[in-house]
Amino acid sequence: MPGSIKTLFLAFFGLAAGGVIAAGVFAFLAVIGVFPRLIGKTGTKKHVRLYESFIVAGGILGNLLNLYGIPVTVGEVPGMVLLFLFGSAVGIFVGCLVMSLAETLNALPVIARRIRLAVGLQFVILAVALGKLAGSLYYFWKGVGNG
Repeated sequence: MPGSIKTLFLAFFGLAAGGVIAAGVFAFLAVIGVFPRLIGKTGTKKHVRLYESFIVAGGILGNLLNLYGIPVTVGEVPGMVLLFLFGSAVGIFVGCLVMSLAETLNALPVIARRIRLAVGLQFVILAVALGKLAGSLYYFWKGVGNG
């Protein structure tokens, strides 16, 4: 009996800690303006409830898939296609997150001054993004890190 009580306490505190961390991450994303900026840029203010529902559902589904190792298959769609689509969506989101954070911290003007860049900052950002893309593609196609 004491073992099951210990397991219940561990489960409760693990779920509570996970909930606090998840709430902190979502609050951080909201505070730096990722979601409001995306909603404003796309002109979809009337669908805010849908955004909220998908954000929460995505967090829950992602955690469940990661925690239980559930394989994701959709009919006859090959896994590489799903991996490409998911990776693209995650990459776009991370790019939005980074740019939103950089904009919030006013990092871009600081970088431009430090490297004495008068014009063309958008090309520097594009070059960094393309370098990240090329590195990621090399990593996955060549199987780097798979032992």
